[in-house]
Amino acid sequence: MIGEVTGIKKIRMLYLQLLYRCNFTCLHCFHGKRLQYADAFTAEEAVSLLDLMRDEYGTEAVTLLGGEPFVHRELPQVVRHAKQELGQRVEICTNGYRIERCLTEIAPHLDLLRVSLEGVGSTNDGIRKRGSYQSALHSLGLARDLGVSTGVTMTVTSRNIGEVLPLARVLAHLGVRQLKLHHLRPVGNAANHPELLVTDTAAYGRLREELAETELPLEVIVDEDLSEHSAPEVCAPSGGPREIDRIEADPRGALTMSCKAVGKDSHAFWYEKSANRIVHRPSATDEITLPVPDVVYAHA
Repeated sequence: MIGEVTGIKKIRMLYLQLLYRCNFTCLHCFHGKRLQYADAFTAEEAVSLLDLMRDEYGTEAVTLLGGEPFVHRELPQVVRHAKQELGQRVEICTNGYRIERCLTEIAPHLDLLRVSLEGVGSTNDGIRKRGSYQSALHSLGLARDLGVSTGVTMTVTSRNIGEVLPLARVLAHLGVRQLKLHHLRPVGNAANHPELLVTDTAAYGRLREELAETELPLEVIVDEDLSEHSAPEVCAPSGGPREIDRIEADPRGALTMSCKAVGKDSHAFWYEKSANRIVHRPSATDEITLPVPDVVYAHA
């Protein structure tokens, strides 16, 4: 159905939000009030969507996220299916809070553990949860010891823009391979915390200069909206390329192709779990009709 409407034939990665439920209520979380919703994929439903995406769109990788994916009781079954049955690259995006037991179980089937951090020490804990910084560092160290590659995502805000380099140096000592910097989008909880927005966009320019001048032993990937003039517009799903990098499925089954549309209820496509099919539900505000450009990432 996606191909028929958009011309897209290949989708490299599925971002699969297994559930909304989370053990954190981060100030900037794009889910907002949906963190309280019970919607979730069962292992059977997740496996069916993985199979469908592989068969119809050649999907070769999956990123499992939430909510918090490690609170999903059937996470190991989904991970094993993606790796053992489909041979896919498997990533998990997590807060890294008390995940040791499950991480140890799934480590042989995991290609990348990506942990979210929002600064060093109390800066991170003030945005995420008390004690979350040390717990995240412990999980990153455990993953390294288990032979799992690690990465970190950081959403740049007014509170932590000065801690990008200090955090990068901490991560380098833990063997983290990549730091990915996101632009804060005012949806979900972030809409209720405008103080987190960086209003002096010249600060982005200074950050980019610091990154360019500093030699760091890890890869730094930057959302190009972290600049004084924002990112260049790239083509939206409709009328764009025949191949895209990712599509995201939320716990209800809503599918989103642009990161800039995530959290805005602008879904043109839905995965119907009971029928195991993707359907087109166009609206005046969906990401194809608008059209919504995707996020542009680049090396710092």
